[in-house]
Amino acid sequence: MWCDRLVRGLAQHEFEVYALGRDPGQEAGGWGDLPRNVGWVRTAPLWGEPVRRPGGRGGRRQRRRFAEHFGELAAAISAPYGSGAPHGSGAPGRTTVQADRFANALHGLADLAGEYGGLSAALRSEDAVRTLERACRTLGAPHGAQRARVADLLTVTEALERALRPLSLDWYGDGAGGDPGLSGVDLCHAATGGAAVLPGLLAKRRFGTPLLLTEYGVRLRECYLAGAAGAAGGRPLPGPVRTLLAAFHGLLAAEAYARADLITPGNTHTRRWQERCGAERERLRTVYPGMDAARFAEVGERGAAQPGDDRTLVWVGRIEPPKDVIALLHAFAEVRRWQPDARLRIIETRRGEDPEADGYPAHCRALADHLFPDEAADAHSTGDNPVSFERLGDPEVPALADAYGAGGVVVLSSVVEGFPVGLVEAMFCGRATVSTDVGAVCEVIGGTGLVVPPRNPRALADACLALLSDAERCARLGAAARARALELFTVEQNVAAFRGIYLELMSHCPVRREEVGAGGGPLPFARPAEAHVPGRWTAGRDGDGFGHWLPGPAAARPAPEHTPTWATPPAPEPLGVGPRPSEEGA
Repeated sequence: MWCDRLVRGLAQHEFEVYALGRDPGQEAGGWGDLPRNVGWVRTAPLWGEPVRRPGGRGGRRQRRRFAEHFGELAAAISAPYGSGAPHGSGAPGRTTVQADRFANALHGLADLAGEYGGLSAALRSEDAVRTLERACRTLGAPHGAQRARVADLLTVTEALERALRPLSLDWYGDGAGGDPGLSGVDLCHAATGGAAVLPGLLAKRRFGTPLLLTEYGVRLRECYLAGAAGAAGGRPLPGPVRTLLAAFHGLLAAEAYARADLITPGNTHTRRWQERCGAERERLRTVYPGMDAARFAEVGERGAAQPGDDRTLVWVGRIEPPKDVIALLHAFAEVRRWQPDARLRIIETRRGEDPEADGYPAHCRALADHLFPDEAADAHSTGDNPVSFERLGDPEVPALADAYGAGGVVVLSSVVEGFPVGLVEAMFCGRATVSTDVGAVCEVIGGTGLVVPPRNPRALADACLALLSDAERCARLGAAARARALELFTVEQNVAAFRGIYLELMSHCPVRREEVGAGGGPLPFARPAEAHVPGRWTAGRDGDGFGHWLPGPAAARPAPEHTPTWATPPAPEPLGVGPRPSEEGA
C-alpha cells in the first residue's frame, strides 16, 4: 500500500515496477488501475517451479564454474562464527573475509546466470547438494550444519534456489535494443530486504545505479521467525536447515546494507537491527510509513467518545497468540472489580476463516465466557456479557474508523510487534491508548499514551482504570495523539521525504551512460545536467517527466517538449551580419 501511495504521490518521476510474488494468491489478486507514471510492470514468482530461460549449452565449463562459485557460497554460509569487525560483516559474529567471500560468490553466480540463461536447474542439481554437504562436513563448521542429513540438504538447496531466483531473470539489459531493463534506470528503490534487494545489487554493480533500501519490517528477523515456525506455520524446520538458512539471510542482509547508498528504516526498532547487522549510521535515515488519515478524519475531529462509550475499552486486530488477548481478558477481569460498568469490545480485522488459527480465537472466547458469565437482573431475563467479540464489517462496526470510535480507550496487548499500524490508526481517531512496550510502540506513542510492560495483566488493568476514571485526561491525551500522528505518520510526510531522497541520490550518484549518435559514435554533452531535474519541461513519452526508473536508454527517448530559455544555447549568427564592435562599445 505504501508503494502505491508513493508512486502516485511522485507523479513527476517515471517508474518501472519489478515485483516478486510470494504465493499464487498474491499473483491472482491482480494490479488494479496503475497510475500514468508507471511505464510497465514485470513480475516473477518466488514460488512453484522456476521458469526456464533459453540459454547456451555450457557443458563441463559451466558446471566447473558453477561448482566454484556455489562452493564459495556454501563455504560462506557454513563457516564458523568468527571474531571480525562487525561492520559490513553480516550476522553478528561474522568476519569481513566471510562477507567478502559471500559477495564474490553471489556476483559470480549472477554473471554465470546471465551467460547461460539461468541457474535454477544447477541450484537444484545433485552437484549442488554434494557441494553443500562437503562444506557442512569441513572442520570448524557450526554444529548445526555438521548434523545436516540428505533431507536437510535438499530442503536448503531448494530454499536457496527460490531466494536466488532473481539472479536468473531477464530484467538486466546492456542498454541496447528497445528493452534495456534495469540498465536504463536512474535509481533502484528496493521496498524490502531479502530476495527483493538482489536486482538492485546487480544493477549497482553492473551499471553503477544508486540503490535505496527501505525496510518497514526487519526482513532478517522475519526469516528467523519463519524458520522457527516452519514454512507454512506448522512444525518448525529442522535445526540444520535453520542454521544454514539463517546464515544465508544474515550475509545477504549484510551485503545489502553494505552496498546500499541509503537505507531508510521505518522506525528506531528496525534501525537497531540494521546497525547490529553492519549498516553504517551515516547511511541510515528514518522515514516513517505514510498512512491515509482522511478516512479517520470524521471520528478524529469529533474528539472525545460519545456518552455511553467512555467506559468502553476497544481492542482491534487479528486474534492470534502474538497479540496476547488472553492477558487482556485477565486484565479486564481486574478492571471489572473496580469499574463494574466497564465493557470490552474485541473487534477482529481478519477477513475469512483461517483453519490453522481457529484454536486460539476459540480459546479466547471460552476464557471470556468463564471469566465473565452473563449478568442477568433476575432469574427470568437474559444476561449481557461485558465482553463482546465482533468482526470488522458487521453492521455495528462497518469500517475501521467506527471500530476505534466505539470506545473511549484503545488497548494494544501484544507481546511481539513491529510498527504498530493499529496504534497509529487509533491516534488518527483521537483516542487515548494503553499499550505494551514492544517493537516501536514507545517511539510511535511519544508522550500521548500509557505504556506498560508486556505479559503483565495487573499493570495493563491499572493503566486502563487510570484512563477510564478520568475523562478529561482521556480527551487531552487523545487530542495530543491525533496531533502527533498528523505530524509524523501521514502519506504527505512520507512522499515529501522520499521526494527529497530521490533527488539527493540522483544528484550525488548519477548514472554515467555513454551517449551515442546516429552512427554509433560517442556524442559528448548530449545530456545536460538539468535533464535530471524533474518537471514538466523534461517530459518523457507520457509528458510526466523523467528522472527515476527511466523506460529506456537516453538516446532512444524523445526530446523534451519544452526547454527553458536559460538551458538553450544561443544560435550562431551568420558571418558578416552581426553588429560592429564600435556599435556595441566592445
